[in-house]
Amino acid sequence: MNTNAAATDPRIAALAVEAEGLARRGQTQASARLWDQVLALAPEHAGALTFLGTLALAGGDTAQAASLLQRAVRGSPPMAMAHAQLARVYRATRDDAAALQELDRALKLEPSAYGVHFEKAAIYGQLGREKDQALAFASALQVMPAQAAMTPELQPLVARAQRMVTENQAQLGEFLDRHLAELRGSRPGRTLERFEESLDVSLGRRPLQLSQPGMFNVVGLPSIAFFDRADFAWAPAAEACTDKVRAELQDVLQQDAEGFIPYVQTRPGEPVGQFQPLDFNPDWSAYFLWRHGKRVESHIARCPETMAMLDAVPQVAVQHRAPAAFFSALKPHTRIPAHNGATNCRLTVHLPLIIPPNCGLRVGNHVRPWTPGELLIFDDTVEHAAWNDSDQLRVVLIFDIWHPLLSADERRLVQGALEGIMAYYGRDAPLGEL
Repeated sequence: MNTNAAATDPRIAALAVEAEGLARRGQTQASARLWDQVLALAPEHAGALTFLGTLALAGGDTAQAASLLQRAVRGSPPMAMAHAQLARVYRATRDDAAALQELDRALKLEPSAYGVHFEKAAIYGQLGREKDQALAFASALQVMPAQAAMTPELQPLVARAQRMVTENQAQLGEFLDRHLAELRGSRPGRTLERFEESLDVSLGRRPLQLSQPGMFNVVGLPSIAFFDRADFAWAPAAEACTDKVRAELQDVLQQDAEGFIPYVQTRPGEPVGQFQPLDFNPDWSAYFLWRHGKRVESHIARCPETMAMLDAVPQVAVQHRAPAAFFSALKPHTRIPAHNGATNCRLTVHLPLIIPPNCGLRVGNHVRPWTPGELLIFDDTVEHAAWNDSDQLRVVLIFDIWHPLLSADERRLVQGALEGIMAYYGRDAPLGEL
């Protein structure tokens, strides 16, 4: 009987189902008898040949196993198990090259077969090919389900694999540091910074930090932590206003300090999460000029130069939500925990004004100090955190701008979508800083 006919023959299908059921129940010999019947009807049935070849291998008859499994890998349908079992025959006969070839064929049919990757790693280990072994271990760990990795019998193997992968990555990193030394020295800072992060992520030195908007994700925008202020035409004029803005801030601190309110104010029933230590705590406070898209006129009256600067930047406009602009004050020895913003349609801008030592901002894998008068522009949907470990107050002006990769039409669409979300849930819904 030809292969196609065997695949549709109801007698063969019924025998195969029954044989597989017997095997699952541990009735190996009864299953083998049914597979023999399948072979009598379809001599090249891959399932029957694989089962019987595996049984022969388990019984120590490598010649019979090889004969059956070599037929199985030529049979139909293609079976990863047939190739994997044939690889074990070759291992038993010390033909490691043929075994590796069959394991690769098995993985082409079933890439997620983590056990096959582990078998490749074992062969590479016996051959002293430690780099290839590390790669095989890495592939196994990548496709291995977490539940399988936690089983007691596999944990020693998993731990060994993880250790070897880590050691290999460290050795690769040292090699690449030497290999790239000359190239690194000839590249500009911006190019080098992005490359260094890419290399570190690839080597496991740093985690991959991606944009994770909490509410509205504009797809297709890159996950960039810090943007270079030199790429924004309005930035030099904004930075030139630093002294005037700082003077207005100092007047506010002296004359209207009560205008600073706790930045974190969780409403009853809402989860506080990592912000609990700062909830209604003036250690992190804000003096709003724009809040939820509304002007705070009494504050604006004190800060005309600051408002003139803000009027010249492409602030986000969303009814009942944006613009948002405020002086952000962080008291001594205060830390803002890591968090992600609500939407990547915008970037957050800091104009540093009062900056004591031992203060910093981390966005993704990048840590930057605040330098008075130099804008920091970043995507706040990438995990970020800030701290003031000094004994003095730290204050920056914070405002949002549209993401520069959004077209004017896209801005209008995003604005409409965000306003629609608020219309649906209500403007006071806990939607984050849209």
